[in-house]
Amino acid sequence: MDRFMFEGVEIALVASCAVFITMNPGYAGRTELPDNLKALFRPVSMMVPDYALIAEISLFSFGFSDAKTLSKKITTTFKLSSEQLSAQDHYDFGMRAVKSVISAAGNLKRQNPTMDEELIALRAIQDVNVPKFLMDDLKLFNGIVSDLFPSIKEQPVDYGALDSSLKTACSKLNISDVPEFIHKCIQLYETTVVRHGLMLVGPTGSGKTKCYEVLQKAMTMLKGEMSPAGTPFEPVKTFILNPKSITMGQLYGEFDAMTHEWTDGILSTLIRLGCAATDEDNKWYLFDGPVDAVWIENMNTVLDDNKKLCLSSGEIIKLAETMTMMFEVADLAVASPATVSRCGMVYLEPGILGLKPFVECWLKKLPDPIYDHKDQLETLFTQYLEPFIEFMRENLKEIVPSMDSNLTFSMLKLIECFFTPFIPKEGGQRRWKGGDKPISEEKLARIVELIEPWFFFSLVWTLGSTTDNDGRKKFDKHLREKMKENNVKLQFPEEGLVYDYKLDDGDISKTKVDDEETEAAVVKEVCWKNWLSDQPEIHIPRDAKFADIIVPTLDTVRSSYVLEILLENRKTVLCVGPTGTGKSLAISDKLLRGMGKEYLPEFMTFSAKTSANQTQDLIDGKLDKRRKGVFGPPLGKYFIFFIDDMNMPALEVFGAQPPIELVRQWMDFKGWYDRKAIGDFRKLVDVNFVCAMGPPGGGRNPVTARLTRHFNYLAFTELEEQSMTKIFGTIYDWWAVTMPRNVSSASTTIVQTCIEVFKTITTQLLPTPAKSHYTFNLRDLSKVIQGMLMMEADRIKTMEDVLRLWYHESCRVFQDRLVNDEDRFWFEGFCKKKMTEDFNLKFEDVVTTNPLLYGDFMVPSSDNKVYCEITDHEKMVKILDEYLEDYNQITTAKMNLVLFMDAIRHVCRISRIIRQPLGNALLLGMGGSGRQSLTRLASHMAEYDCFQIELSKNYGTTEWRDDLKTVMLKAGLENRSMVFLFSDTQIKSESFLEDLNNILNSGDVPNIYSLDELDSIYTAMKPIVQDAGMQPTKTNLFSAYTKRVKSNLHTVVTMSPIGEVFRARLRQFPALVNCCTIDWFSEWPDDALRSVATRFLNDIPDLDADDKVMEGLVMMCQEIQSTVHQYSLKFLAEMSRYNYVTPTSYLELLGIFSKLIGMKKEELRTARKRTKTGLDKLLTTAEEVSKLQEELETMQPLLDEAVQESIVTMEKITKDTIVANETKSVVQKEEAQAADKARETQAIADDAQRDLNEALPALDAALASLKSLNKGDVVEVRAMTRPPVGVVMVIEAVCIMKGVKPKRVPGEKPGEKKDDYWDPGKALLSEPAKFLESLFKFDKDNIPESNISKIQPYIDDENFTVPAIAKVSKACTSICQWVRAMHKYHFVSKAVAPKREALRVATEELAETQKILDAAKARLYDVEQGLATLQAKYDDCVRKKEELEFKTAECKARLGRADKLIGGLAGEKIRWQESVEKLKYVIDNIVGDVLLAAANVAYLGPFTGEYRSEMVNKWIKLLDVNFVPHTDDSSLLGTLSDPVKVRSWQIAGLPKDNLSVENGVIVQFSRRWCLFIDPQGQANKWIKNMERDNGIDIIKLSDRDFLRSLENAIRFGKPCLLENVGEELDPALEPVLLKQTFKQSGSTVIKLGDAIIPYHEDFKFYITTKLPNPHYTPEVSTKVTLVNFTLSPSGLEDQLLGIAVAEERPDLEEAKNQLIISNAKMKGELKEIEDKILYKLSASEGSPVDDVDLIVTLDASKIKSEEIKAKVVVAEQTEKDIDQTRSQYIPVAVNTQILFFCVADLSNIDPMYQYSLEWFIRIFLNGIANAERSDNLPQRIKNINEYFTFSLYSNVCRSLFEKHKLLFAFLLSTRILTHEGKINLDEWRFFPGRWYPQDKRPTKPCS
Repeated sequence: MDRFMFEGVEIALVASCAVFITMNPGYAGRTELPDNLKALFRPVSMMVPDYALIAEISLFSFGFSDAKTLSKKITTTFKLSSEQLSAQDHYDFGMRAVKSVISAAGNLKRQNPTMDEELIALRAIQDVNVPKFLMDDLKLFNGIVSDLFPSIKEQPVDYGALDSSLKTACSKLNISDVPEFIHKCIQLYETTVVRHGLMLVGPTGSGKTKCYEVLQKAMTMLKGEMSPAGTPFEPVKTFILNPKSITMGQLYGEFDAMTHEWTDGILSTLIRLGCAATDEDNKWYLFDGPVDAVWIENMNTVLDDNKKLCLSSGEIIKLAETMTMMFEVADLAVASPATVSRCGMVYLEPGILGLKPFVECWLKKLPDPIYDHKDQLETLFTQYLEPFIEFMRENLKEIVPSMDSNLTFSMLKLIECFFTPFIPKEGGQRRWKGGDKPISEEKLARIVELIEPWFFFSLVWTLGSTTDNDGRKKFDKHLREKMKENNVKLQFPEEGLVYDYKLDDGDISKTKVDDEETEAAVVKEVCWKNWLSDQPEIHIPRDAKFADIIVPTLDTVRSSYVLEILLENRKTVLCVGPTGTGKSLAISDKLLRGMGKEYLPEFMTFSAKTSANQTQDLIDGKLDKRRKGVFGPPLGKYFIFFIDDMNMPALEVFGAQPPIELVRQWMDFKGWYDRKAIGDFRKLVDVNFVCAMGPPGGGRNPVTARLTRHFNYLAFTELEEQSMTKIFGTIYDWWAVTMPRNVSSASTTIVQTCIEVFKTITTQLLPTPAKSHYTFNLRDLSKVIQGMLMMEADRIKTMEDVLRLWYHESCRVFQDRLVNDEDRFWFEGFCKKKMTEDFNLKFEDVVTTNPLLYGDFMVPSSDNKVYCEITDHEKMVKILDEYLEDYNQITTAKMNLVLFMDAIRHVCRISRIIRQPLGNALLLGMGGSGRQSLTRLASHMAEYDCFQIELSKNYGTTEWRDDLKTVMLKAGLENRSMVFLFSDTQIKSESFLEDLNNILNSGDVPNIYSLDELDSIYTAMKPIVQDAGMQPTKTNLFSAYTKRVKSNLHTVVTMSPIGEVFRARLRQFPALVNCCTIDWFSEWPDDALRSVATRFLNDIPDLDADDKVMEGLVMMCQEIQSTVHQYSLKFLAEMSRYNYVTPTSYLELLGIFSKLIGMKKEELRTARKRTKTGLDKLLTTAEEVSKLQEELETMQPLLDEAVQESIVTMEKITKDTIVANETKSVVQKEEAQAADKARETQAIADDAQRDLNEALPALDAALASLKSLNKGDVVEVRAMTRPPVGVVMVIEAVCIMKGVKPKRVPGEKPGEKKDDYWDPGKALLSEPAKFLESLFKFDKDNIPESNISKIQPYIDDENFTVPAIAKVSKACTSICQWVRAMHKYHFVSKAVAPKREALRVATEELAETQKILDAAKARLYDVEQGLATLQAKYDDCVRKKEELEFKTAECKARLGRADKLIGGLAGEKIRWQESVEKLKYVIDNIVGDVLLAAANVAYLGPFTGEYRSEMVNKWIKLLDVNFVPHTDDSSLLGTLSDPVKVRSWQIAGLPKDNLSVENGVIVQFSRRWCLFIDPQGQANKWIKNMERDNGIDIIKLSDRDFLRSLENAIRFGKPCLLENVGEELDPALEPVLLKQTFKQSGSTVIKLGDAIIPYHEDFKFYITTKLPNPHYTPEVSTKVTLVNFTLSPSGLEDQLLGIAVAEERPDLEEAKNQLIISNAKMKGELKEIEDKILYKLSASEGSPVDDVDLIVTLDASKIKSEEIKAKVVVAEQTEKDIDQTRSQYIPVAVNTQILFFCVADLSNIDPMYQYSLEWFIRIFLNGIANAERSDNLPQRIKNINEYFTFSLYSNVCRSLFEKHKLLFAFLLSTRILTHEGKINLDEWRFFPGRWYPQDKRPTKPCS
């Protein structure tokens, strides 16, 4: 092999490359290597070496002559130290420590060759070890050393220049050069010489940071001078980072998980820069943060001698000699020994410094005007500081622990705040921070009387402000005593505590004072004033919102004052106190309203999941760049970041809190590293932090003192009762103004009662693991008052009204979260008691209705919703039903809810919460209890938008943030009231809850908005902020926006209160309890169960039960639910198996019942109807037979008569046919002649017409032309006096044609007369219309010949043509045309005339011929008519004859069929009669059976066989008790199983035992998809076999594309099996599990992830888990039907018997299997045949005797069924014979079954002992194969059992720990003996449990 695959990449195998692993397992950060990896390496054990020998050789090499003795002394020193000194995490006396002493000795030897060797060794031991010892251990160590080196006198080392340089550095840094501190700096220097890796260890305030800073400064100042180490000093550069404020990837570098790109880390970048540097400067890399095994282990190669930083990118960076790795840590509790041994240690203790140096250094810095009073201040500090700290530590309890140094600094910082006016401004001697004017002498003169009061005020509010109320009393007493002792001038007033007074210093310490005030200050007396003395009268506007009301109290006023002076002087503040003490409110109020314009507040809330990166991004996102590397707020502004819940971030594995470390990095170094520009440091200026936190515990963690030391503590103690009374009394009085006087006067009592109830609850109802949400704080008390304020005060008339309202609101806030009736009754009783004691009223008089309900929804669609008591419950139910109906009309996901009283109570509660501003709800209850449905209804009632996220396969943080943004923008920008409904099943990542926690706390999620969105927010909020009279700064704008979001956005979180996850979430995200009103959903009460059942059962149309049965059914449903609940508890107690009974299970029962009752009744009725119809038809067939015989006798004579009649008619027809034929031939002849004649006539007519056709066109044209003339044209011609020739010719021609006589006029010659037609022509034209009409009507057929001859000359004249005439006149043209046409027509007509004559003659002859023909046709018709009549008569005779013949034949056939039918079904008749009776009985009693079956399907899936049968037996008895009819042998299988189907399941691999068959039926009829608990894989195998032919898809949740496979299965209607699920199901499966289908464009679809896909009705979904005892939450249980497929003994026995017989007698087993299959097939066929016959009988219309198909089917079926019955009888006999033979092997199966369950139980001893059924069966088969053979069967069985038992024992023992082998042998033996009855069970029970039944105890043998 020369190449191999490594992490997906093929690389070359180099033989010379070897891998070595060094390991030191068994401590923090290290884990054992897995055995399979360990086995690949050759182990080599490393012994503890001989240190003395190594030391001796090393010392010789350094030139020591007395190496042997010295080496022993060195090793003995370490040995004695390890034995005698205290055990500290940072001590190491191993090989590396010895080696460092040797190298130190070598260095000294080189520098001082002549020095005494023992002295060198002693110095080396001390230089290396002394720095790390505690002060107490140092004394012991000095003793050890003096014993080992008795003669050596220690010589002080002269550090000369270094020593003086260190002192100079101290004075420059303004710190005190305490000798011990200087000594530690020198020790640090010595350690840097010997080690390149070293640790500064010590508690907070011990001077670690200053130690290296002083040394750095001193070494830099000594640049070039020779050092004690013999090398010149070099300047030192430091690179500081906190390794826990970033992730490990950001520290060292990491690969991007997606792109595999390398991103450099901050450390690697810094080290690379250091390596690249060309100077000789020393570079110290300082890791200022907790050291833990997670990140420090990666430094091992750096801290080793090879000094290499190995990165996971493969890069190795060699460190330069000038580089030193320093670690600054508080302790090394979680560091690994490997790290400790690699580093030099310098331990610093606060004790070496004390507190005095801090005060001394501070006093040096006093401003000039104060400096004169330095001695007085010093005296005060001496008298009070340390004594009071000591007093505190001994007598007081701090809310959050503090350090002495921290308290000292806090006090110094607070006193400093009073000195501010006296500090000169930069750049001018006489300009002060108090103003530009110099401070007056009078003011300066008064400082002396203020020094003491300032000191004591600061003492009270620093040392005294970290304790609780009890501590304050003690502190007050002690301080007063001391002040009297020391004769302090200005004592505190006697009344109250010292905390109740503020110092009135005459405004001398005020920073901004005008002239008048300055003058007044001189006069004012310095005194202690009560905090509330200057407070104005509280005035609350009538329209104020509850959330905006702030009532100043002693606590808030003084906290606000101290907070203000500290923040204005740029001091960091930490407010500590229990939840609900007003920390957040006081701080946010001060930051938003009480600070100057230059202060910009920013709010952030930490939670358990807050990360350092998130925090850094949030802060960086708010800052602007000032210059390179410097960031801050806009110029002239100052950022104050308020971090709420600072101690919430969860501790990492080794206890670090990254967000805390990040904040600490700013506190110490004023910045952090840029995560984008790797290696660049971001300095943050003009920013400050104020933080708030509760005491550690309950999800809050202790915060490192290294951070808290930077803060001034300000404790918010539990509110005193008088403060509570003032706050709530003021608010109550403001509200109660409009009440009657007698009612409002009792306000003090009511408020007092509220407070007492609250106090009692907090002490009595304490949180436990089961009641982790029983945490109450002041917010709860304010919620009671806020609830009361929801009602308008003027509606309250009596004291009872007020108390009723108070009781209701107290119940809503306190009682609704209680988990059981016991707690609820206690609370109710306590309230009753308070009513009687405080108000002298009886509870019954106050609360008159039960349940007591209030709401504002009784008037739908009202603008002004009035919150009041609801007394008319019936009306309320109707209104709620209307709301529900309305909701269902406007939404696709309809809700079918039954609003019983319990549900209504929850609706009222949710409605009340979301109607309150800032109202959020946490609904706790099991899945399926209606939390989400009721929330949707309540949102709809309030007319709010209800938003819920939709999970998809890729739903992640980005999508979640987008959804949140959408909701928040709607609530904030659009000012819409929103309900955000979120369920714990939707928590894909805990970061979801982190964001939700932020929204609940502050109405914002950090950094969620883009710049564009922020701009739109600022724009929208500007007018609102201006209207409120505030400056439109970005902070104010965003604050107004978040306020609006908080007010409009109502978050409703639904959670299941089960398990550690729930408790952890409440701890990690406190807002879930603090900011939400909790409503606990208990199990449905009995009346709810009954009303839901009644509603469902009434909606079932097929039920038709009377009232008694209906009532019984309702009671049964309730009983079933409660029985299963009881048995589930028993199941958990006895079997440690969880099963949850939820309302969804109950709805499932009712749903299955309503589905099954209809289906079953229909099925039974159909079966009964079919059988009864078949039976009825069978009975009627017999009656029909006699009728048929009678019919046959009647029909025979009629048949004979019909035959005779037909013969006579036939003869008559023959005669008449001859006559008809003769007549026909005559007619045909005449017909031919007539046709010829007609043809001739037609020819003549055609010829004449042809000739005419010649003349007709001309005629038509002429007539058309005439038509075009009008009157005017004719008048025109007539009017001519001298007409042209053409016109004259035309007039003459027309006159001739019309026969008009001419006028005789003289001719040209004298005496000559000629004809003149003009005048007659003109006369003709005198009436134009008449003239034209005469032309049209002219008789053209009779023109006289004379006229034609006269006209001829004109026709021949060429001037008498149409074109020629057209030239002279239009009218004449037409007339000319007409004349010519008439002329032509005359000649044509003349030629046609003879032809016309011929035509006339021919036509007359044709008419004559036609007459003769018609007469002949009439004769023929008469003859044919007679013939047809005879034919019809004959046909009728024949038809009658045939009909009678057919009827006779059919009659005979029917008789035959009837015989067959009666004979064939004779056997069935009796069975069918019984069947009809039985079916009638079943139909009458089916209700109980179906209810029982539905209960089995809905509830019993998760239970084992015994539990199922116990419950079923109990239910059967209850059916009788409740008068619900049922059959005698009612069972799930009897009611719902189909034997044929069951047999097919068993063939597919379903075990044959009853339990498995029941499981199969449950799967078949369940409405939900099934989840199989299948540790042995039986269900898996069965489903795969059963659905193989349907193309089953098999998927796992771990598959990358499992959703795509599921999507395809849904789309194409295939079965899908999801294997090997755990206890959690992917949320993306929810739509499939809940079958959330809907209609789109007419087809059914489902939304899976982001896609909407078609939903195929054939789709099936199966889920299996291999977990033997999974714990599924109620949420999972409600979505699936759990089916317990764990192997049952009988099922396994059956399988093992089959295996044994198959091995021993394969022939028998094969025959048996074949028989099973063929029997199943044959019985199936028989069933099919019977069904077919019944179907045919019931479907046949009329008499069954007529159904030939039925009779044929019956014939065939009869033969087939007889064959099958015969076969079945034979087969059953064969099966019995086979079973008899098989049964001889039962002892093998029984023994093996016992052994299997014995092996399976081993997992209870150790979960590692898991054995699969497959493995077991393999061993069983080997056992059968290898056992000794024998022909004697009992002997063979004995051999198999003995061999297999031993074989199994040997195989199992191989995998057992030695201690468990004997136990296993004992278990095997006892199980076998118990089966054989050889063990007395009473004695057996006594053996492990020492329990024996009283009645069976044997008498003492000796008594």
